[in-house]
Parts: sequence; structure tokens; C-alpha cells
Amino acid sequence: MKKIMCAMVFIVTLFTMNSCSADSVEGNESGTTTEQLISDYNYNTSELQTMQLINEYRLSIGLNTLQKSNHISNKCEEHNQYMIANNVVNHNDFTARSNNIMSVLGAKKVGENVAYNYKTSEAVLKAWLASPGHKENIEGDYTHFGISVSTDANGKKYYTNIFVKI
Repeated sequence: MKKIMCAMVFIVTLFTMNSCSADSVEGNESGTTTEQLISDYNYNTSELQTMQLINEYRLSIGLNTLQKSNHISNKCEEHNQYMIANNVVNHNDFTARSNNIMSVLGAKKVGENVAYNYKTSEAVLKAWLASPGHKENIEGDYTHFGISVSTDANGKKYYTNIFVKI
């Protein structure tokens, strides 16, 4: 039992350390009720612009548009608040976020992009598209997404964008 726990801790640590640009987690299908999909999220202008630009980009290369999900955006916002509070930019606790999304929404696949200090939606999208891992998530086989763009006390923007296949 102790060896199994040690192996699991090692795998989680290894996964977390190698997750600086994008991650995917494969999950099992599960039923999703309408009630589970309903949650409140008030999108700001930057969030709506970034989502629109991502969908326009996906359409321009022949991919489907992604449906926004309030639940996913809430998970993104939680991560932004964590990054702001700890003055970091990372994917810490991505496994917990993806497990929650798989459990609540029945997601089969989850990917995440983060960014910091881009002033505009165009600038962050350009940066993500210039990064192979981030671009892979934007162009991935996903059906839904969520985003949070949060500003810290110094006016710096934090971005978390989660992509999901349901």
C-alpha cells in the first residue's frame, strides 16, 4: 500500500511539474443533468472578446466553435484568484480542476492554458498561438470552454482558459 501511495505521489508530482503550457486528462463518460450545467458567471469584456477570438480562429482553420460553460469559467476564475493571491503563474491543482469538470460535466478530455500580463485579448491569443502546447489546446478536439480574465491590484491581467470535450 505504501509503495502504491509513493508511486501515485510521484506521478502526480511529475505531471504537475511538466504542465507549464498545456495538459490533457482523459476521463470516463458520465451522465450530465441540466442542473449540473447551470451556474452563474458574469463574463467581463476581455473574457467575451477572448472567447470570440478563439472561436473565430477555430472557424478560420475549419474547426467547430466551442460552447462557453459557466461551470468551467468558475473553475478558471478560482485558479486566477489562486495565482493572484500567490503571485504565481502556473497550472497548480490542474488535476483537481479537471477531475471536478469530468465529474460534474462528464468531460472526456480537459486542457488548460494560462497567461499573465497581456493587455488585450488579441495579444494573449497571439502568444498562445505562438506556443505549440497552447496552440494544441486551442486547436484541440474540444466541444466546450471557459475562461477567466482577472486583474490584480497592480492592474496586471491573469488568464486561465480551460478546454473540455463532453
